[in-house]
Amino acid sequence: MWNKIDKLLKEKNMTQYELSKRMNVTSGTISDLKLGRIKKPSFQLACKIADALEVSLDELRGEQK
Repeated sequence: MWNKIDKLLKEKNMTQYELSKRMNVTSGTISDLKLGRIKKPSFQLACKIADALEVSLDELRGEQK
């Protein structure tokens, strides 16, 4: 999932820190996602990611193209 998040961050010119602030989570949570410590984020966390990146959950979980 991180590859998709990273791609969206670059498209939106947003840093990991900005993402964590928009999600109202610690930067450690973002690091855990990036490093693969969180392999299957909870529905609540996935919703926060999608909302912060202004995309749908379907787009967030979609196949890499």
